[in-house]
Amino acid sequence: MACRKFAIAMGMVLYATGAMAQDLPPLAIQPNAERVTFEHIDALNACDWNRLMAQYPEEVLFILPNGVWIEGRKNIGDVFAGFCKPREEGGFKGATFIAEKVKTVGDTVNVSWRVEADYLAEPYKGADAYVTRDGLMYAQVTTFDPNDMKFK
Repeated sequence: MACRKFAIAMGMVLYATGAMAQDLPPLAIQPNAERVTFEHIDALNACDWNRLMAQYPEEVLFILPNGVWIEGRKNIGDVFAGFCKPREEGGFKGATFIAEKVKTVGDTVNVSWRVEADYLAEPYKGADAYVTRDGLMYAQVTTFDPNDMKFK
C-alpha cells in the first residue's frame, strides 16, 4: 500500500509539473564529491531549481523508496519543480534538510539527515547516498517518502 501511495504521489508531482518544466541550466562542476553533495543540500533548502539542475548530467538516476526509479535530467527537473512549490500547492518549499552524519566512500557521499519545516508536526529523518563522478551527481538513492511525514 505504501509503495502504491508513493508512486501515486510522485506521479501527481510529475503530472502537475510536466507542462511547467523550465529550460535546463548549464552544468556546474564541483571540485569534489562533498561539494557536489552540499551544493545539492544547500540548493534544495533554497529551492533553487537552477542550482539543483546544474548538478545532473543527462544520465542521472534517482532511486526512491520501494524501488521507484526516475531517470534523466528532464524527469528529475520535473520532480524538483514540484518539490519546490509551496506546501499549499503540494510542494515542500520551506523545508530545511540538516545533515546529521556524513560518510564518504570514494565518490559516494552517504548522509543521514533530518527535515524541519513550519508545516511539519515533527522533524522527519532519512538518508541519501549521492553517487558523484567528475564533479557532478550521477545517482541518488534516497529514503525520502512524503507518506511518512507528519504534517500539522
